[in-house]
Amino acid sequence: MSASYRQPGVVLTDRRFSVPLDHGAPDGERIEVFARECVAAGREDAGLPWLVYLQGGPGFGAQRFSGKQAWLGRALRDHRVLLLDQRGTGSSTPANRQTLPLRGGPREQADYLAHFRADAIVRDCEAIRAEVTGGAPWTVLGQSFGGFCATHYLSTAPEGLAAALITGGLPTLDGHADDVYRAAYPRMERKTLAHYARYPKDAERAARVVEHVAEHEPVLPGGYRLTAEAFQSLGILLGTGDGSDRLHYLLEDAFVRTPAGHVLSDAFQEAVQAILSYASAPLYAVLHEVIYAQDGRPTAWSAERMRAGFPQFDAGKSLADGTPPLFTGEAVQRWMFDCDPALRPLRETADLLAERTDWAPLYDPARLAANEVPVAAAVYHDDMYVDTEHSLRTARTIRGLRTWVTDEFEHDGLRAGGPRVLDRLLGLVRGEL
Repeated sequence: MSASYRQPGVVLTDRRFSVPLDHGAPDGERIEVFARECVAAGREDAGLPWLVYLQGGPGFGAQRFSGKQAWLGRALRDHRVLLLDQRGTGSSTPANRQTLPLRGGPREQADYLAHFRADAIVRDCEAIRAEVTGGAPWTVLGQSFGGFCATHYLSTAPEGLAAALITGGLPTLDGHADDVYRAAYPRMERKTLAHYARYPKDAERAARVVEHVAEHEPVLPGGYRLTAEAFQSLGILLGTGDGSDRLHYLLEDAFVRTPAGHVLSDAFQEAVQAILSYASAPLYAVLHEVIYAQDGRPTAWSAERMRAGFPQFDAGKSLADGTPPLFTGEAVQRWMFDCDPALRPLRETADLLAERTDWAPLYDPARLAANEVPVAAAVYHDDMYVDTEHSLRTARTIRGLRTWVTDEFEHDGLRAGGPRVLDRLLGLVRGEL
């Protein structure tokens, strides 16, 4: 039986659904998918249309709100909202280093996780929709990877959608992971140089940390092995609205003076561990390149291979040349599975997924060109996580899609400016703007 409870202004109901692991074998193994239903207090019996939220990632459960926080308050004005924990995340049959050994060895784990991409998530949505709405179409709100899922939804099951709202998540339809990361490294460089322009002293501070890490090879309190490359990956912060400020505050107090000399401060190490560890979302790392795979080619650790074509990201070379190190972000690389204790047991599983070639196509350009579902997408002008040019090319492919291209927000615009962003997209799909 579903359990309901209240937060200020909201009535919440926890719901659990049984879905096939492999939708191509509906009589086979089943897994559980969790979702949280949200409705404005006092409107429980109103016949509100449904909006299902698909979190960014991959690998993250749906956002946990308190009351009508952020964009949820705006959505609840005219929708009943379903916050979906995509399969393997949150409370949906979690997949991580603790649970995956139940499947067997790395080969069995990789075969299992091959069913955790956008295509399976959308088929979960369709199975759940039949139960939740009685078959009526609903609106999907897809943030980042959730937008990839929404684009797949439009390609394969548009009859299930009343509208699609996408924020920072229009994917390349036919680009290989190599194309994605070949375009990503120049953005990472721009974001780093913009950070150093804003905080000039951070260039020297970052170089000092790289030099210290290269010499001492510290292990962080949670067991994460901090290398120069791992330190550089703190650049993932630079894709968010307040990320440059957060990185600056990290760097300004990186060192503390002790009887043994200057060392990385405990506060710095704890903060870095929290940012770099994938303990809470291992599927982000394991499936990160798999979300682009569809052309019969292996992803083969694309981000790491493409990095070799950008020697300016070599931290050792930067030290030798006297130039500040560049930060990286939104790029999962194989060495992370050596550094992060939450990922080490999954290294061979990730290798097998990186070698895999039997991925089904994710998008149907012909069907998207004939689209009849109202669609609106927020495209962030210099999004570090999702290439703007790739997004705009896809936007031109989807018939009727209306874009809002803005430099007001970074990739986390739905979090930072939620009510405004959602209001804008709803106005676009309703023809009010």
